[in-house]
Amino acid sequence: MSRRWMYGDHTTVEYLSGVEEFLRCALAHQRNTKAAKIYCPCRDCNNVRRLADIDEIEVIYFVVGLSKITMSESDESDESDSDISENNEMDDDEQEDNEINEMMDAVKDHLNERPHILEQVLKAAETPLYPGCTKFKLLECVASLSNLKAESGWTEESFTKLLKRLGLWFPDGNDIPTSAYYANKLTNPLGLEAVKIDACPNDCILYRKEYENLDKCPTCSMSRYKRKGANSAKRGPPAKVLWYIPIIPRFERLFSVKKNAKYLRWHAEGRKKDEFLRHPADSPQWRTIDKKYPEFGKEVRNLRLALCTDGMNPYGSLSSQHSTWPVLLAIYNLPPWLCMKRKYIMLSLLISVPKQPGHDIDVYLAPLIDDLKLLWNE
Repeated sequence: MSRRWMYGDHTTVEYLSGVEEFLRCALAHQRNTKAAKIYCPCRDCNNVRRLADIDEIEVIYFVVGLSKITMSESDESDESDSDISENNEMDDDEQEDNEINEMMDAVKDHLNERPHILEQVLKAAETPLYPGCTKFKLLECVASLSNLKAESGWTEESFTKLLKRLGLWFPDGNDIPTSAYYANKLTNPLGLEAVKIDACPNDCILYRKEYENLDKCPTCSMSRYKRKGANSAKRGPPAKVLWYIPIIPRFERLFSVKKNAKYLRWHAEGRKKDEFLRHPADSPQWRTIDKKYPEFGKEVRNLRLALCTDGMNPYGSLSSQHSTWPVLLAIYNLPPWLCMKRKYIMLSLLISVPKQPGHDIDVYLAPLIDDLKLLWNE
């Protein structure tokens, strides 16, 4: 539907129909988000004031009209909005199944050095869910359930109960795992391993590269390990550990899915280019980088990343005895409706400390920066 009705005569049938459709979508969004009020996009409120009375909003639309910030008035923008809607309304299960199938080639490359693991994965990918089943394979089903578990926040216990119930419901001879442990064992090879790196308790260094074999910090002389009991000579676990999830294999997986590879080129191939700021690629900063590094800028598949971090308490209490700092990467190449989706935001580091790392955060960022430099140089 064309959006030009928004700026036309308020007394026309077209404007009346447009307002009704607009309010219908706004109410649907309000129900989905469980919001108490709706942002009013009229020329006066300009998406700042929130109103609870839908009738009041409807009257405002007829008297004041909508802000031009609400929607760009062009047919091409309308097509983009349709694309957004279509992408948001895609069948998630079908999309997920296609991605799993496309990622299998990347998994094969990843597991070539572990042939026995690769054999197990390929066998699960070809095993029917139950005897006579022609539509679903075991690996596809378990991977889909594991994704659903993560998205819904299920506990290991509840997931195990679900698997046992499914095993009873499906025909005899089905291969559904009997517990979350066996499901994880089946799908773990599809994932990417995290690297644990010991750190100095005072945030001086990471025990990697030239410090990898040291037992104490060369800067503050603090021990790398905790001590067990009164026996100070008995070495315990590492005093502090950084978790790093390597980004290069994850970028490779991202490009291995045809749909994702297309999205990563959207900023150059699918974006409308005019005087409006709709995407980071429209910003002068983006153009400045392209001008300063022309070799980087001319390859549209090169990734533009935003790094962000903040402290959190994973245990949900107000205690200040523990703080975890996740370091996230957002990919600006993606269309606006995807770049802030959870599946496209990459957790790269987990810094677990009693207090915030502050100025010492650069110590913990070192593995990530090294990989980013490697990507830049290659």
